[in-house]
Amino acid sequence: MSNAASSPATPVANRRAITACVILAVIMQALDTTIANVALPYIQGSVSASADQINWVLTSYIVAAAIMTPPSGFLAAKFGRKRVLLAAIAGFVVASVLCGLAQSLPQIVAFRLLQGLFGASLVPLSQGILLDIYSVEERGSAMALFGVSVMVGPVLGPVIGG
Repeated sequence: MSNAASSPATPVANRRAITACVILAVIMQALDTTIANVALPYIQGSVSASADQINWVLTSYIVAAAIMTPPSGFLAAKFGRKRVLLAAIAGFVVASVLCGLAQSLPQIVAFRLLQGLFGASLVPLSQGILLDIYSVEERGSAMALFGVSVMVGPVLGPVIGG
């Protein structure tokens, strides 16, 4: 195998910053899947929702993420991983801020749906970017770091949310 085949396309100087950004995006997305769980009783009381109604806060996020994960690859191929990832991060952050500002259950559900739509592509695109910027020999370490970030997010969610 030649050196060119196993060398990453991105200069090493940018690799750490890129890695940090995509890992933070993955942690942010994984955290958001569980952060609302412990806050549901508080949200339920503050918007006077029934138990059935409040479950839509979780369901809307999960359903939207499930719908948007498969097209992530198509969108990345059409527009580029970097563009789609940056748009997803921006949309996810805006939706998160809107969730914090929401005053009613329909608003919370709508903004959680937006979080799911934008957050769906964060994990697969981040993984693809890590595979792009690390050589074949270094990919195991990069994927280990990725795996840790996927596991840390859901653990932090209840701690931060409750």
